[in-house]
Parts: sequence; structure tokens; C-alpha cells
Amino acid sequence: MLARVLSGAVLGIDAYLVSVEADVASGLPNFSTVGLPQGAVKEGKERVVAAIQNSGYHVPPKRITVNLAPADVRKEGSAFDLPVAIGVLAGTGQVEAKRLERYALLGELGLDGGLRPVRGALPIALAVRDAGLSGLVLPRENVAEAAVVDRLEVRGASTLLEVTRFLDGGDELDVAFSDREALFRTASAYDVDFGDVKGQEHVKRALEVAAAGAHNILMVGPPGSGKTMLARRLPTILPPLTLDEALETTKIHSVAGLLTAGCALVAVRPFRSPHHTISDAGLIGGGSTPRPGEVSLAHHGVLFMDELPEFKRNVLEVLRQPLEDPEVTISRANLSLTYPARFMLAAAMNPCPCGFYGDPQRQCACAPQLVQRYLARVSGPLLDRIDLHVEVPAVRYRELTDQRTGEPSEAIRARVAAARDRQRARFAGRRGLYANAHMRAREIREFCRVGEASDALLKTAITRLGFSARAYHRVLKIARTIADLAGSDQIATPHVAEAIQYRSLDRVMRG
Repeated sequence: MLARVLSGAVLGIDAYLVSVEADVASGLPNFSTVGLPQGAVKEGKERVVAAIQNSGYHVPPKRITVNLAPADVRKEGSAFDLPVAIGVLAGTGQVEAKRLERYALLGELGLDGGLRPVRGALPIALAVRDAGLSGLVLPRENVAEAAVVDRLEVRGASTLLEVTRFLDGGDELDVAFSDREALFRTASAYDVDFGDVKGQEHVKRALEVAAAGAHNILMVGPPGSGKTMLARRLPTILPPLTLDEALETTKIHSVAGLLTAGCALVAVRPFRSPHHTISDAGLIGGGSTPRPGEVSLAHHGVLFMDELPEFKRNVLEVLRQPLEDPEVTISRANLSLTYPARFMLAAAMNPCPCGFYGDPQRQCACAPQLVQRYLARVSGPLLDRIDLHVEVPAVRYRELTDQRTGEPSEAIRARVAAARDRQRARFAGRRGLYANAHMRAREIREFCRVGEASDALLKTAITRLGFSARAYHRVLKIARTIADLAGSDQIATPHVAEAIQYRSLDRVMRG
């Protein structure tokens, strides 16, 4: 007897429906799975058999063949355990198949018949809804995540037995409901604030400019000057996530298996801080089983790379492409996946190996050649792609002991949001443009025109600091952002002068 159960699988950060076909026929006892099953899918038959038996059902001594269609796409993960088990039970007549045409099933089985959470519940729920099915049955731990999808019955179960009783028309599984707007409001709070930062007013200003235009930023300063503290607060001054952005971010974290139990929505800007020992696949994504990397997990948020020169050279070089494009493509012999990667890069580094080069309070122990070699670990092409360079000096004692709190993130975020609104209005109708940092050469020529005084200032800066063509365009983008923060339609000379100071490290870094 043949039974058909619908399920789903993830490809990139999107999902597609999988038809699980179970055929139970006479012949020598055998249980085989076809349709390009990999790893955990192959091992699933052992879990399925044990779960069926420990739930009070039996697996007959017959030839059982399970096909996962479409058969030309590799299937990964343990989420097919539940649909395979139901397919076997329906194929042997132990479970009614009336509701199987209307529901998709998803879940990993324990040997005792219990259901365990799986990755990718949100994108699969979206695919199930778009396919016109009535609902989705999955483990209870994944219910909150999947219930974010509207116009879909999401039913959670704890055991295989609960699912079979529901399919037989017996005990009902409760339909989960989620108020997305209320959930978004309650989950969109940060636990850090710019008001906690003592001193460093010029660095806060640079971070505000970076946030207003979605610019990348590099902070250079001695240990303990507050670079990491400042970077961790950068997401708090970015404009709040929209609901669509939150859903897209949640999909990526769901596919990566990083959503905590009961977490339904990633409602704050992500902040990812990989260790400097990370591999290029860990940063960009990939692996034998392709997964999103840190640049994708930071989508719509901030990627913070502390101790930038300590990262492997090949890791830093592969970062250049996602800094230019809002996505990453992972290509394999029979598969090509694209992950979104629109993020802000915030990097930090010491000015020398010991960290005290140029510090007026402590003497640097590094030879000039050692300092230059250390700085050269960050290549010129990568440095060009980082819009703002800012020096972060050690905090003075007077500022450290000041009892007054600094300007809160909420006030800075209001100015940043107003500047972003000006940019959205300016770029209305232009695909892929959301902030000044994303402007291409055509938009720079159109929106970043300067007067004669500003042009003379730029010419002097290019001559004396040795700016590259890319650095020149970066200065114009930054000046446009500074003008937006000031509420000005025109880029004035003070805006250009401030923008140039954020590139003043070019000459030092290039040696």
C-alpha cells in the first residue's frame, strides 16, 4: 500500500515542499530510503522503527521503500522522521490518511516516540502557507516560531502518538496563535545603552554618522579604551527593525538553528562578534553541509570584528565581496545557495602589537618596522571598503569618574532614523538603495555634488593623504550622510571637512 505525506526542507534560507512517499509491499523485510538522503536522513529509519514500536504500533516484516521527492535535491537533517513514520503507519493501515492531504508534518523523533525541535521551522511554515495547505504539525518547541506566519494553522505535538490520534480524527491539537505586532513590540528592547559610555564623544559622533548612512567603521585605539563597549551599542542607535526585516532575520537564525526555545521572532538588530580564529567558511558560509556564515547571521545588523589584524589573511580577503554586495553565493558541484548579507561592519584594532603606539601615557615597546608590519595585515583594498576610520584614545580619569550619564541611545536613534528617512525619500524607486553607503557611482554623481570650496578641500586631501578613487567616493558618501544628519539638502564645506577626518588614517595605515 502506498501513502503520501507532505513535509518541507530548507534550501538556502527559503524552503520547498517535500513529498514523502511510503510504499509497503510484500517481499523480504527491508527498509530503504531513496531521494538523495544524507547523514541524519539515512539514519532516520532506525529512529522511526523504534519510535513506532515504542508508541504501541508495529512495523510489519515487509519491504518498505520511502521516497523523498523531488528526488534530485539532497535532503539534510532529521525533520523527516515524523512524516516518514506517519507514511509507514498510513501505508500499513494503522493510521487514517484523511487529513494528510491538508497538513504538512515536520519533526525529529526520539526512540521513545517523543518529538524534538528542528531547524528551519519558520521558512518551512511560509512555504506550507504559500502552497495553499491548511496547516503544519510540528514539535511544540517550534510552535512559537512557526505561528508567526499568518493564515496558517500551526499545531504542536509532543509525541508521535499525539499526531496519530489527531490524524485519526481523535484528540485535537491546539492551533497556536501569535500577535506579531505585540510580539515585535515586546521583543524589540536592548539591554545596553550609549548612556553607559563615559567620554569618547568624537567616537560616538563617528558611530552616529556610521549608523545614519549604514557605513562601515574601523576603530583604532589601545586596550581598554572602550572599542568593544562602543561597538556593542551600535545596534541600539540603528533604526528599529521593520516587521519584514525581522522575519527575514529570523529565517536565517532558524535555518542556522540559533533560535532559543520559545523565541518566535528576532526583533532587535543582530550583533555578531566572531573570534579571530574563525575560518573563511565560518565567516562567509558554506561547509560540506552549507550553512549561513557570520556575515549572513549579521544580516540587517552589525558584524563586529575585534582585533582585526589577528584574523587570517584569507578570511579578511573573502570579506571584501560581501562588503560590496548584499548577498553571498555558495557554489558546489551540484548546488548553488545564496544567503542575504546586508550588514554593517564595525572593526576594532590596536595601533601596534603591544597596543600603545602613540599613547601619551604609556610607552610603546614595538619597533617601527614591527608596527608597520602589523598595520599591513589589513590590506589596502579592505581598508578602502571601510568608510570611517576613527582613533579611540584611552579614557581620561576625569571622564571615567564623571557621575553624569551620556546621551541615551534613544535620542541618537531618533536623529539616525530622521537621516535614514531623508535617504529613503531620496532613493525612492531605486532598487537596492536604502542608505548612502549603498550608493553607486551614478548616484554619487547625482546626489553628492559639492561647491568650489569643498572641491578644493577634497583636492588637497587627495594630494596629501594619497586617497584612492574608492576612498574619494567614500568621503563623498560620508559627507552626504553628515549633511542628512544636519537636515541639509546641500553638502557644505564643514560636512566635507568632517568626512575627510574620518579617512585620516589612510596615510598611516598604508605606511
